[in-house]
Amino acid sequence: MVIANLIAYILVLLGALNWGLFGIFNFNLVSAIFMGPRAVGSIIIYSLITLAAIWLIISPIITNGALKLRGNRTVREAHN
Repeated sequence: MVIANLIAYILVLLGALNWGLFGIFNFNLVSAIFMGPRAVGSIIIYSLITLAAIWLIISPIITNGALKLRGNRTVREAHN
């Protein structure tokens, strides 16, 4: 679940960056990369970002309020 959360977090940040560029500079990064806002690549990226946002909304509900971005590590005591 940690991997899914990290991927979702990165995709949502990409979406936020794209919206920021669009709002400030009227430049759509995803459309520029895939040669148009309705190109197949753009639609796939927009869909993945939407799914990632939905995942980040429901993931804390599934895990009782915790959004895990790091795995559980146990600390072993050194025996001298």
